[in-house]
Amino acid sequence: MTPEERYEKVKGLQPLELLYKREAEEPETVFLRQMQRRQWQDYTWREVMDRARRIAGYLRSRFEPGDRIAIHGKNCADWIIVDVGIMLAGMVSVPLYPGQSASSMSYVLQHSESKLLFCGATDNNAALQEVADTLPSVAIQRCEIHCNEELEAVIASNERYEESPVFAEDDLFTIMYTSGTTGNPKGVMHTWSSVVFVVPNMIRGYGFNESDRVLSYLPLAHAAERILVEFHCLYSGTPVHFPESLDTFLEDLQRTKPTMFFSVPRLWTKFKEGIDEKIPPALQNVLLRIPGLNSWLKNKVRAGLGLDQARMLVSGASPISIELLRWYERMGMQIADGYGMTENFIYGCFVMPGEDPVPGTVGKPYHGCEVKISDEGEILFKSGSLMKGYYLEPEKTAEAIRDGYYHTGDSGFIDEKGLLHITGRISETFKTSKGKFIQPSLLEGHFGNETLLAQLCVLGHGMDQPVMLATLSESAEKLPRADVNEQLRRVLESVNERLPHHERIRAIFICKEEWTPLNEFLTPTLKIKRKVLESYYQPLFKQHADTQGVVWESRDTLTPQKTQPDLQAVD
Repeated sequence: MTPEERYEKVKGLQPLELLYKREAEEPETVFLRQMQRRQWQDYTWREVMDRARRIAGYLRSRFEPGDRIAIHGKNCADWIIVDVGIMLAGMVSVPLYPGQSASSMSYVLQHSESKLLFCGATDNNAALQEVADTLPSVAIQRCEIHCNEELEAVIASNERYEESPVFAEDDLFTIMYTSGTTGNPKGVMHTWSSVVFVVPNMIRGYGFNESDRVLSYLPLAHAAERILVEFHCLYSGTPVHFPESLDTFLEDLQRTKPTMFFSVPRLWTKFKEGIDEKIPPALQNVLLRIPGLNSWLKNKVRAGLGLDQARMLVSGASPISIELLRWYERMGMQIADGYGMTENFIYGCFVMPGEDPVPGTVGKPYHGCEVKISDEGEILFKSGSLMKGYYLEPEKTAEAIRDGYYHTGDSGFIDEKGLLHITGRISETFKTSKGKFIQPSLLEGHFGNETLLAQLCVLGHGMDQPVMLATLSESAEKLPRADVNEQLRRVLESVNERLPHHERIRAIFICKEEWTPLNEFLTPTLKIKRKVLESYYQPLFKQHADTQGVVWESRDTLTPQKTQPDLQAVD
């Protein structure tokens, strides 16, 4: 069946309509595969729907249609089954991130007026317990906190909800909260019409089918994983695999051998670092120049990552460096970069199958998606995937959607081939004390191939020259400080030689601790909170206003919003 034929087969159908069809026509086909105690635990369509119908029966006996029901936890089969149960019950799902702080979760639960919280595995049991104590809660797979009820008991003690509802297209079915890089998260409301528009059109483009395999590990609370994995696989019948834990991730990836693999720049970078440790870059260069050994190296790398059967590799959520894309190309892997956001259900631009990815671009608009650049250089989107609005925030909704176009807040341009280039966030542009405007993401891109750095952030509002905060990669942490310092000094000099004088970076500040959602320097979606970093380090920037080169944080721990760390300057 061609992608166009698959599109015709599912267009206009809601997810639940396809679930009813699969429940009736292919009940014993496996849909979800959960790695448990190093064995796959399979869930057929019949089992998925039986569990979901009992969850729906439980919800209908306690709450009203339209009530908000929250889901928290790392990806697992139960996450999707619970989500299906919420849909069946006619209620509105509110996903939370596993790494979300207690204050952020509390805000979302209160703002969304959620009536119940399903709790799964988390990176912070104390934070989850704190919020779970404030409303009724149900524990799902791998939950380690105390909840009012257990999912297995709920399923065992409740009758199936036997109705098979289909909802009006403008009915609300989920509220997905943004990452909150500049303030409180906003609740993005999506109706059934959004998913009915997005997923069939994606199937038309990518051709997912029952013989494909997907590994689900990026947070299902994120619009990308929700659309590309949960709903895309539900529509196409593609089996979804779940890893057992972070410790077994690479082994589970190798056992799954996904044909479609979605990831983020940070993980693509970590994959490369792991390869570089086993096969030094200098040796890679030698092997790639020798016929026969060239193919051996590429096959070894792909098989080692479990990607030797992948026909589509995708990066998203944040910009990926051109240098990193080119390294993967040399290893025989083409990574397509996509662009979308929660507000348009990630339905924006992408490199379509059969098209060669062009490094530095995010491809062309999807079917039925219109993209244009405003007079101010802002990227605007218009399609059937746009949100209904921000929950309880009509003013922000009116500001974001004007004349039918969603204003992304990103700057960019469309080239002569129709490819979209993203140049940065408009709100992140800052002006130095010399009156020069700086787009930090463009400067950060010059360090994209630097294996010593794991995270970086260019700042400089009101300073004479920009500065850069950074954390070290795992490989750099193993090297003597003097060696790292000398290499970074040379890198900084090399980059600055290629930049106009007003863009040259005065100093690199090496932070002792990794930035994470738990120390609140990253959002739950791992986006950098620039303003938080800038506010925290501003006194130190002033203290080292004349320092050039590399500056190392000397304190053992990094605690936001407490006493500032001491830094040691190294010329």
